[in-house]
Amino acid sequence: MTAPERRSERPAPRSTAPPALVVEGLTATYGPVTALREVSIPTEPGRVTAVLGANGAGKTTLLRTISGLVRPQAGQVRLGERDLTGAAPETVAGAGVAHVPEGRGVITELTVEENLRLGSLLGRRRASGRGGPARGWSLDDVLELFPAIAERRRRPADTLSGGERQMLVIGRALLTEPDVLLLDEPSLGLAPRVVTQIFAVLRDLTEQHALTVVLVEQNARSALEVADTGVVLALGRVVAVSEAAELAADQALRHAYLGF
Repeated sequence: MTAPERRSERPAPRSTAPPALVVEGLTATYGPVTALREVSIPTEPGRVTAVLGANGAGKTTLLRTISGLVRPQAGQVRLGERDLTGAAPETVAGAGVAHVPEGRGVITELTVEENLRLGSLLGRRRASGRGGPARGWSLDDVLELFPAIAERRRRPADTLSGGERQMLVIGRALLTEPDVLLLDEPSLGLAPRVVTQIFAVLRDLTEQHALTVVLVEQNARSALEVADTGVVLALGRVVAVSEAAELAADQALRHAYLGF
């Protein structure tokens, strides 16, 4: 008689609503250069907000300002009732904002599983601060979500392809128990098939787990297909905010700012 097949169940949606991310009026500079000018973006639990625009528009600076890597000169970042404006990156991460920067920063000397367990450490610290157990993703959940890295869990991270590394850094971010996921150019340099897989995961994260996702993307067409809301930046200013489908249908705006 064969043993019953062991199944790993995905975490159930949280019983309490996750806190809302509020980003209002952010102004940030690099020396004499103003990179953001009174930028506000709409976000909502369970939705993807795509931030689009040409190189130099301020997209990456926006994520770095939300996550505490850049201190704003004006404006506000809040998560629920907690004011995170100008807070240190470790404070922002501990509050529930996970930032996945461009570049797929894995620790190549460690295995896939060891990289993921680094995220679990922060997740456990957050759970301890809440006074209870972790409420969300386990290592097995992440490996089920990304079968490609599950097959390589004991291999060094430097053996992974670009797409697999992107899956690894997103999985590691999930294990920090975030309420908000900031993603900077997750499709950069990846094959279209892999991009489709990763964006499908984003939809699952928002629809099934009420995660808030802020997605910075150069690939505007693909980003608008997965997003609920789109924000277009140009020279550090917001030039358009609308439902993603409406932005995708605006031919003049697409040609002017989005390149398709």
